[in-house]
Amino acid sequence: MAPYHPPPAYPPPAGRTAAIFGILLGLPFGLPGLALGPLAYFLGRSAMSRIDSAAGTSSGRGLAVAGSVLGVVATAMGAVVSLAWLVLILVATSTTPTLG
Repeated sequence: MAPYHPPPAYPPPAGRTAAIFGILLGLPFGLPGLALGPLAYFLGRSAMSRIDSAAGTSSGRGLAVAGSVLGVVATAMGAVVSLAWLVLILVATSTTPTLG
């Protein structure tokens, strides 16, 4: 009979999920990436610190690193897309229509 292993003390980090949604929604709109990216980054960093302080009893450090890295990517993509939308809106509203 195999030895019993208790369930992990913490649920898997949610940072990776927030980062994926930030990237998927940040590509067309921008602002969700700016909102969910930092959330994913800080959730990933929090999970990494909990895993490091658990002295080898917790696993999932790779998922936590992935969440924090994807959070940075989502934030950067959200910033670039938001800036592009802002420039597009400013250019569209600043030009005066010409009558032909």
